[in-house]
Amino acid sequence: MSVKVLVIGYVWPEPKSSAAGSHMLSLLRLFKQQNWQVTFATPAQKTEHMIDLSLEEIETAEIQLNDSSFDDWVSKLQPDIVMFDRFMMEEQFGWRVEQACPQALRILDTEDLQSLRNARHKAIKQDLKFEISDLLSSDLAKREIAAIYRSDLSLIISDYEITLLQNHFQISDSHIHHLPFMLDLKKLDSDSPDFEQRNHFVTIGNFRHEPNWDGVLYLQSIWPLIRKELPETECHIYGSYPPKKATQLNNPKNGFLVKGWAEDVNEVMRNARVCLSPLRFGAGIKGKFIDAMQCGTPIVTTDIGAEGMTGDLPWPGLIANDVESIARNAVELYQNKNLWNKNQQAIQPLLKDRYEGEKLGKELIAKISLLQNNLTQHRQQNFIGAMLNHHTMKSTQYMSKWIEVKNKLEND
Repeated sequence: MSVKVLVIGYVWPEPKSSAAGSHMLSLLRLFKQQNWQVTFATPAQKTEHMIDLSLEEIETAEIQLNDSSFDDWVSKLQPDIVMFDRFMMEEQFGWRVEQACPQALRILDTEDLQSLRNARHKAIKQDLKFEISDLLSSDLAKREIAAIYRSDLSLIISDYEITLLQNHFQISDSHIHHLPFMLDLKKLDSDSPDFEQRNHFVTIGNFRHEPNWDGVLYLQSIWPLIRKELPETECHIYGSYPPKKATQLNNPKNGFLVKGWAEDVNEVMRNARVCLSPLRFGAGIKGKFIDAMQCGTPIVTTDIGAEGMTGDLPWPGLIANDVESIARNAVELYQNKNLWNKNQQAIQPLLKDRYEGEKLGKELIAKISLLQNNLTQHRQQNFIGAMLNHHTMKSTQYMSKWIEVKNKLEND
């Protein structure tokens, strides 16, 4: 009998708009490769860039927040595995799944640690150095870590975050699994343009994602220093959902071009000489840099940008953390052919070591199979998770039921 998988999404997947969308699609495809029956459900509104999951032979469903109609629906579906896309979906639907399908393996796909990103963002806004204590005292962290404890398994995209969860939140190795982006390395561009064939700088990222927008604003301070040294170069800014405040930054005279939506990210990346993305805060790992690596494009970024992506292997580009140093690195990498070639040559060993999709997929399926075969024992060893399910989810449950009654009364 086929395994039934239910994925509860925060949004409809947009693999051409965001790294999160691409990562979600790779997981859905991995589950389909096991000949599992996969259903994707979300309370989110449909969007213009969402992928048509019917082409992937994946069933879809629209579900409601704070509505018992979900309980009836999931009871009939009776999935063997339920994966929540980000902790907010586990908060909303975890208790309902536990009641309707108690034997279903519950997986949390964190995407990145949003509490870490949020704490770093606050530090930037207050012009303070980020400290781990900022994260430990955060209400958002308490919610996110609770969702990790309540789940049978949580997928963590960054090894930095794995270490953080182990050392500061005492999460057991058996409850977290390192899963970076799963790439099909057979499709790597083996004939990408060389140094002389490439021109200009490029950055790309969904404008709705705060670290990306902050990075574009930060470039306003960096770009004039680069342009002074390289007066013929341009900085091309791509990303989905550009707001008016972003398009207003478009300045052809200074070579700062806000291009908006990129129909083909590979075409954009493979023709650029350098990917320039000075991220000042964030979490997880960066899909834009995976795109750059797959196109053989060296990268200039910050420590935050490179975090969790290379392990013990060298970064395929240059790293700096202040305006002058970032600009200097960008100019040097752009002009120095030998340095550029050296960093480009570091890309393929890194991708093969860290992002080989077939290997990563097999490891995840093996972990899921192990947990399914030992689920009772696995849950017995997670007393904190059981305690949180008993207390925290009860409060969430009754709040949700109150909202549902309130909504019905307002609609009558």
